[in-house]
Amino acid sequence: MNSSTSADTAPTRDALLAGKVTLWQPAQGYRAAIDPVLLAASVEPKAGARVLDLGCGVGAIALCLLARCPDMSVLGLELNPELVALARRNVVENGIADHLEIHQGNVAAPPVEIKESGFDLVVTNPPFLEAGTASASADQGRRMANIEGEADLQTWIDAAARALKPKGGLAMIHRADRIDDVIVALRRDFGEIVLHPLWPKPGRTAKRVIIRARKGVSSPARVEAGTVLHRDDGGYSDAAAAVLAGGCLGSRNSL
Repeated sequence: MNSSTSADTAPTRDALLAGKVTLWQPAQGYRAAIDPVLLAASVEPKAGARVLDLGCGVGAIALCLLARCPDMSVLGLELNPELVALARRNVVENGIADHLEIHQGNVAAPPVEIKESGFDLVVTNPPFLEAGTASASADQGRRMANIEGEADLQTWIDAAARALKPKGGLAMIHRADRIDDVIVALRRDFGEIVLHPLWPKPGRTAKRVIIRARKGVSSPARVEAGTVLHRDDGGYSDAAAAVLAGGCLGSRNSL
């Protein structure tokens, strides 16, 4: 994000969850859309839970989690210093400094506050594309958000495993066409893998999947019915509209 304050480069003040969350984010490049809202709605942390948001960006997932489950603490880790500054601005804007702390750092080499810290839950929306498989955007923020860098998928999941308590939960959203890569990466440390497909419209192939898993648990995997996001006319489905207004998504892990 350019530091200029001109109308086309200054950050925008947006809203999530029907105005329950204020979100400052870059006007250009990667901008939070429906994915972080859906991911936050897919879990139900227990009161007092410690949550880690890996690659938190401007904090959209953490903000949505805290809007629904305020009795917990969240630590966000983000590499991009411009997004870190906006995430901290969002903490202040939403009045949640007692519950959300933002750190700058690399998932490939997490700071001491995060490494092996005994979190109950890790949530993450990692880059979807492997390096070298797609044309890189000229915008640095969009490039970092979409294409894996020093931290590839396995590194991302390994960092989550180290941060979690035994039997702690991981929730992530990813492309449906990389679900085989995700499952292979999870098998080292996780079980009880649950796949929740996100269907764009009735009868359409899923493009996104929410994946939940638990560290050190051997229960078998399962696939949920998933959620249809849009009606045939393009409007949001009732289920998606309820989530965007602050509701929950399907069946959730209580962590």
